[in-house]
Order: sequence, then structure tokens, then C-alpha cells
Amino acid sequence: MQKNKTDCCRGECHCGSHEHHHDHHHEYHHHEHCHSHGCCHDEEHSEKGELLQIAFGFAAAAVAFTLEHTLNEKYSLIYILVYIAAYIISGFSVIKSSIKHMARGKVFDEMFLMTVASLGALAIGKFTEGIAVMLLYRIGEFLQDKAVENSEKSITALLDIRPEYANIKTEEGIKKVSPKDVKKGDIIIVKPGESVPLDGIVVSGSTALDASALTGEAEPQDIGAGDEVLSGCVVINGAVEIEVTGEYEDSAVAKIIEMAERASEKKAFTETFITRFAAVYTPVVTLTALVVAFLPPLFFGGFKEWLYRGLIFLVLSCPCALVISVPLTFFGGIGGASKQGLLIRGANVFDALARAKTVVFDKTGTLTKGEFKVTEIVADGISETELLELAGMAEVLSNHPVADAVTKKYKEVFGKMPEATDTEDYKEIAGRGVSLKTGDGIVTVGNVKLMLENGITVPGIYDETVLYVAKDGKYLGYIALNDILREDSEALGKRLKENGINNVIILSGDKQAVCDEIAAKVGADKAHGELLPGDKAEHIEKLMEKSGGSVIFVGDGINDAPALALSDVGVSMGGVGSAAASQASDVILMTDKPSLVLKAVIVARKTLKIARENIIFALSVKLIVLMLGIFGIANMWFAVFADVGVCFIAVLNSLRMLKK
Repeated sequence: MQKNKTDCCRGECHCGSHEHHHDHHHEYHHHEHCHSHGCCHDEEHSEKGELLQIAFGFAAAAVAFTLEHTLNEKYSLIYILVYIAAYIISGFSVIKSSIKHMARGKVFDEMFLMTVASLGALAIGKFTEGIAVMLLYRIGEFLQDKAVENSEKSITALLDIRPEYANIKTEEGIKKVSPKDVKKGDIIIVKPGESVPLDGIVVSGSTALDASALTGEAEPQDIGAGDEVLSGCVVINGAVEIEVTGEYEDSAVAKIIEMAERASEKKAFTETFITRFAAVYTPVVTLTALVVAFLPPLFFGGFKEWLYRGLIFLVLSCPCALVISVPLTFFGGIGGASKQGLLIRGANVFDALARAKTVVFDKTGTLTKGEFKVTEIVADGISETELLELAGMAEVLSNHPVADAVTKKYKEVFGKMPEATDTEDYKEIAGRGVSLKTGDGIVTVGNVKLMLENGITVPGIYDETVLYVAKDGKYLGYIALNDILREDSEALGKRLKENGINNVIILSGDKQAVCDEIAAKVGADKAHGELLPGDKAEHIEKLMEKSGGSVIFVGDGINDAPALALSDVGVSMGGVGSAAASQASDVILMTDKPSLVLKAVIVARKTLKIARENIIFALSVKLIVLMLGIFGIANMWFAVFADVGVCFIAVLNSLRMLKK
């Protein structure tokens, strides 16, 4: 099916179906580019023209066939001329493309092979079969194009989340501007039905948010003041004001679009193997066809019969089923994964994901939310509320997650936030805690190290998730906190092992006792605590040496970037993950659910399984028909099915990857 389109920016753009057989990256991205500029020929008109040519070809062939079986032999020239006319109508676009490709040095492509095979069939008097080769080939190509086009539309629907404008709040009123012109700290307004153009935090208003384009979750999310929102989500039923937290190029939607556009540049091993295989396979089979056609007649005679068998070989030598369906399978895998909140950087990642035997998790912010909550208040000599009041007053100026937990508990108990004090009276000691000078003494709140440094004796188990409180050097009690485990982290290790993962390991900078507790809840085999970023990378290196498969590392923070970059597959948490972690990773989990790692492995295995199915199916059918052709059992009809029919079936099989 020949649909040569014109790119108004760069001249002629050959985006036709035949082109993508040889360059699928060109097809997927250049073709999309042409559409995005709105300067392509009308698709419906091209399809109608294609169908009309096929219909006229069939009609002319039917007339010729009827004349052949009704006219006397002396009128044979009439039906032969009608056959030739039917052939020209049926095969003109294929022959034209074949000549163009030969001029570019592409000799062994499917159009050249179909042209030679069909002309050869005409030369030996197999008129109906010669025309049938062209007609069935074009019908098959038309159906393949429609299937690929539909899959491409489904995959590139990701690009529909690209924001066209942002409503920015200014002193003069609301202005509609390009998202790229909005700066960090600006206030934008998003109305019902509009897409959120940039990442930010809601400052006023509330609404239900459709995040399905990003996360694959169909259920709307209720958001209000203080909630974080990602670009690409759609506001459903209420306008909201959002304070922008980053530039457009750093936003979630920009990252998704960039990854979607570049994903197929990184090819899987299976995909590159098929490209190399096809480059060798087609010339070899073509030369074999020449041998079949011309060598046996020298010994056994029957030149016409052996030439016909050689022509069957030519039709069968087209590797279309492989060079179209295998890349389409991986592209479909990327698109299908994106619907489930998984952004995969390239097809090459699938191989490593499918071979995974070890999954390593960071703890804080990955398996846990990185949010602490107060679980217990134990006072000594004063009431629990008095202890909380002292701790809240001291922690209100700190932005540490532990301080946030204390002030939230304070608000829960007292109905308001603690009042901020004069910063000159406040001191924060990194890695220790805080101290506050009040009118009636000095309040010290922190870990055991801070207490010992100030000569304060404290009882109990020394733990970083316990805040000790003292006043004027006297111990008054402690506040226990826990990092909140993500809901889907519970028993995640068991689920991974049920799906072929041998080792589940936790690497963290937190205390060993805390890591062991989380490992028990998650179902991890081992937990290593008190690690620096370099220590995590060393652990990953050792695991990769003895894993027996690939190693996946899942992290969220900038301190995880070395381990993410070093591992076979780096997976970052997209919602809370840092820019450094996202840049170093191969997979981004848009919903911050660590269980999506398992889904990524399953998607990769399914993708490779379908690719292998297509390879085995295509080669098996071709081999069988080749053998039948050598022994004179298969005719040209068999050959056309083994080429066009098998290719169409393989494409349909590839499209299964788009299903959720």
C-alpha cells in the first residue's frame, strides 16, 4: 500500500507501509511527525484509491479468466492482453516502488521479489497466479497497514496529553500562555475539562482529578489545597489554583512525551537480531531460488516446472512477518505498559526485565512513604500533652520529615499548629535534632546522640525513630515514630518469588533494626542498613556478579542515582522521585507503587514471548511451504499465504501487547 505523503517542513516524506518494513523507527516517528503538522494527504482518500485499484484489478482478472475459458484458442491474444491490463492495474504501484528502491540500492526487498515472481509467473503462462500474487499481496499489505495504524494511534495517544496552554494568574488578570513560558512559583488556574499543564501544588480549590493518562488508574482522585498534582492529569469538576513547582521541561508530561518519542530508538536484542537475520536470510533464500530454478533442469529437464518452483521460493523469501511484527511487539509492549503507569525507556530494557532474578529496594520513599507518624508518646514527670507541646514548639521551624510528623500530631491534639518562635532562639543540629530557648528554659528534642552530647541520660532502646525530649538538661520523655509502609509493599517479596524472582533485598541508610523490621513485613530475604550511596552501588555490583540473571534496583532519591545507573534495570518512583533518580533509571513507576515492578517483569516476559511466537510461527510456515514447493506440492497460492497471510497473523498477535 503506497501512501507517499509530503512533509511541508522537510520536503518529500515516504511514510508508506512498504517503507516501514525496512525502517520501523522511521515509520513510527516520522509518520507521526507528518500527521502532527497536518500536511499529509487525506488518509480516507488514499484508502479509497487503494481499494479501487484492488477492485479494478480483480474485475479485470475475472474478465480475462472468463474470456480464457470461453473464447477459442485463436482469440487467445485478447484474453492475454486483458490479463496484462489486469496485472498492470494490480501491480503498478508495487513495480514503481520496486524500481525506486532498486535505485536506492534496496534490491532484496519484498516489492522487488514480488515483481520478479509475478512477472516470472506471467512469462510461463501462469497468468491467474501472477496476478493473484500482486492482488493478495496488496490486500494483505492494506490489512497490515490498518492494523499497524490502529496500534500506532493507540500508542501515540500518549502524545495527546501534551498541554497546549496554561492559564497564568497575573496582576492584569488571567492570561493564556504557552506552558514553556510559565516559571516556577507562578500561579496557574485549571478549569474543569482542562489538562494540568505543569507540576505543582494546589493552593486553593478542590476537584476530582483524572490521572488515567499518567497512571492507568481509572478511579478519579479527590484533591484540595496542599495536594501535589502532576501535569497531564485532567480536572473533572472544579477549578483549582496551582503553584507551579518546576519548569515545563522537568514536568511529568514532558518526561512522558520524551520517553514515548525516544522509546523505540533503543532496540531489544531480539529486535536487532531479526534485523541482522533478515539482511542475511533474504539474499540467501533468493540465491537458493535461482539454484532451484536453474540447476535441476540441467539434470532432470522440466525447466518450466523448476522455474515455477523457484518463483515460489522468491515469494516465500520475504521476511515481512519478522521485520514488521517483532518491532511492533516491543513498541506495543511500551505502549501497553504506559497504560498501567509504567514508563519504559526503550525496547532494550525488556530483555533485562524478563531475565530478572534479583530485585533490590531502597527503603525510605520506596517501600515506605517517607512520611513519619507518631505512634507513641511516653512522658516522665509531666503529662503527654505537655511533652507534645514542648516538642511541637521546638520542631515547628524544622522541615525534617520527623518534625512534620510531630507538628501534625500537635495539630491533631490541639487543633492548631504550634506558634513559631524567634529564630535567634532556635538551633537545628544536623543529624541530631533541635534546641529551643524559651522564657523558662532550653528545650532539647532529638536522638540519643544529641542527648548524650548534652549530658542527658535517657532510658530505653536507642533508635533513630525515637525523639527524646529534655528541658534544662532533664529528661522528660520520648515520642516514638514509624515510617509508613506503602499499602502494596506488604508481602511484596512473596509475590515476586511466586513469579520467578529468587532474591528480594533491601538496601537503606536507615538503622539496621528498622530495615530488618521492614524486611519482615515486605518478605525480603535480606536487609542491609546504615549504607551510604556508594555502599549501595557496591552491593549492586556484587549482586550482579553472582545473580545468575539480571538485577533490578528500585529507588527514589538522588542518593539512589549511582545504584540505579549501575544496575541492569534501574527503576525510579516517578511521583516522588528526584530528577536525578529519574534520569538514571530505565523504568519510571508513575503511581509510586513498588508492586508495579512485578507488573514490569510480567509485561517484559509477555512481550518477549509474543516476539518468539511470531518468529517461530513465521519461520515454521515458511520452511514447510518451502519444502512443499521444492517437491512440487505447493503452488503460488500457498506461497502468497505463507508471506502475506503469515505476516498479517503475526501483526495481529503483536497487537495483543496493547491490551491491559
